[in-house]
Amino acid sequence: MSWSGALRRQARALIAPAVFLGLAGYFGWNATQGARGSQAYAVRQEQLRAVEAELLRATTERDMWERRVAGLRPQRLDPDTLDERARAMLNVADPSEVVMPYGAGKRLF
Repeated sequence: MSWSGALRRQARALIAPAVFLGLAGYFGWNATQGARGSQAYAVRQEQLRAVEAELLRATTERDMWERRVAGLRPQRLDPDTLDERARAMLNVADPSEVVMPYGAGKRLF
């Protein structure tokens, strides 16, 4: 009976540390590998940087379009400049205008 009694005492003494060691291992694994662990945090940070870069690009593009549209408002639009640009882009001239040709490969605009 001394062997079995000693074995029971040792088993009871090992149960609590084994349970706590298992719990510590479980929480330690989840802290690094789990859905909210350190590796998942690094992936989320990389995704955040990518999304912030896309936001910066979209904001820059929106600002560019806002400047272009603001130039078309009647309060800011100069009719002479509009006429000049339209003629230059469409390559149209009035019969009473003097046209100065440029050499090959040279452009005014």
